[in-house]
Amino acid sequence: MIRIITCVAACFLGGWASMQTASSGGGQDKKEVPVRLGNFSVSLTVKDIAASRAFYEKLGFKQVAGNAAQNWLILQNDSSTIGLFQGPTLKKNTLTYNPGWDRQMKTLPQFDDVRDIQKELKSRGLTLALEADPASTGPASIMLTDPDGNPILIDQHVPCP
Repeated sequence: MIRIITCVAACFLGGWASMQTASSGGGQDKKEVPVRLGNFSVSLTVKDIAASRAFYEKLGFKQVAGNAAQNWLILQNDSSTIGLFQGPTLKKNTLTYNPGWDRQMKTLPQFDDVRDIQKELKSRGLTLALEADPASTGPASIMLTDPDGNPILIDQHVPCP
């Protein structure tokens, strides 16, 4: 009998707690909409772009953009995209998002402009290491760092929609 009462009490309390979480929004603002960061890739700092390219080609990656003479290449394999950067362009491997581009680097008809993303991220209390000029309308970039020190680049190459 005690088991039944304990079980009923646990179910009641669990149901009550879940109703409280649902009515309070689960700790999240119900009006908060997802930030559309754009096409994702990983940008890798490399010591020898030719050696890195040869390595990733053995994994099935193919070059889709870039210029090795300028020390940057974009490679794709199935649904993965990586950028190889030799020299001072990047100091660390970086998570990269490209608002306005699809996977084939074609301009999307609708997307969240990097300046709107910047405004939203700042309103959420995030600190940006690099900011875009809010008055600009062309290509622009912003950068922030996650709690573990990983850089995140949001790099828009096309004019705002």
